[in-house]
Amino acid sequence: MVLDIHATPSIPANPRTTTPGKVSYVLGGVARNVAECISKLGAKPFMISALGLDMPGNLLLEHWKSSGLSTEGIWKHQNIETPVVCNVLDVSGELAAAVASVEAIEKFLTPEWIQQFKYNIRSAPVLMIDANLNLSALKASCQLAAECKIPVWFEPVSVVKSRRISSVVKYVTFASPNEDELVAMANNLSGGNVYCPIERNNSRKKCSTETLFHMLKSAVWVLLEKGIKIVVVTVGSDGVFLCSRGGPSLKQYASNGELFNTVTASCPSNLFSSPPDSERSSFLFAVHFPALPASVVRLTGAGDCLVGGTIASICAGLDVMQSLAVGIAASKAAVEAETNVPSVFNLAAIADDARSVYSAAKVVFHQSMP
Repeated sequence: MVLDIHATPSIPANPRTTTPGKVSYVLGGVARNVAECISKLGAKPFMISALGLDMPGNLLLEHWKSSGLSTEGIWKHQNIETPVVCNVLDVSGELAAAVASVEAIEKFLTPEWIQQFKYNIRSAPVLMIDANLNLSALKASCQLAAECKIPVWFEPVSVVKSRRISSVVKYVTFASPNEDELVAMANNLSGGNVYCPIERNNSRKKCSTETLFHMLKSAVWVLLEKGIKIVVVTVGSDGVFLCSRGGPSLKQYASNGELFNTVTASCPSNLFSSPPDSERSSFLFAVHFPALPASVVRLTGAGDCLVGGTIASICAGLDVMQSLAVGIAASKAAVEAETNVPSVFNLAAIADDARSVYSAAKVVFHQSMP
């Protein structure tokens, strides 16, 4: 749980001087954003975190309480300095630079604190962890989930922290890297610098989604070979790749609530058939979901709402394809809002946008890997 300070210039900024613009406080933190999104889509997240008794901590805690969510898992103490991240955006809303003061997460979110909520973890449909946690806390969380076969969603947070995947990869069911985090994770898991980030130049804009995925598929395969079941790769305005071995068939939960009913009315399940189990282990299956056109205000909450929308949908009983379409729709709503998570989601609009994404999804790779 983090307080974000967003600095948005009104004109292109020049180095080594001040620039006119707007500075605002925004409630943030990857896991907090994901949890708020889940909550606003009808599920009840249980948050395990740590906050100080300072101004940022009070802002975060009061908002959490006002949302009707449990604060039981949030450690409040005067010795904790609440995490703060200062984001400098460009005039288009893209992140230009940021400074993160999040040491309290690593210091106070200990295995001992997490262990106190083992029953909450063991009874959850999904455990979502972000890579701000230190290695021992990541491992403790995953081990608690593994005891009851609870699927784990690993959100990499940043290129540097994404490398923490190596300590918990055997427990992870879902991972949601962007392309740079994907490369860092693949290099870390393979023990070398084999994979290189995609060059962002004019040729990138002209390449097809099949060509783009071809540049990423070897890195994706590393994660799948290490046991991750579903890899969700975000590629900005190029959309999202949903990758798995053979096909994304996972356990579905009992259908539940308004989100399920609204989405299934427009998005039928089982969009693509999966191959026989005998073929699944050697086949890389990838589906491309396009991004939705949006009136961008800021992009800082987009990835978190994609994850939150997808997890909320999985918990509501939608399949992985339907769930990712909802996640992309939630992401669109986020980039059009002033806050990291929109104040409210219009489920009818989410379902309409999900239908647009879902109907445009296409298989870009389904071949045996060497």
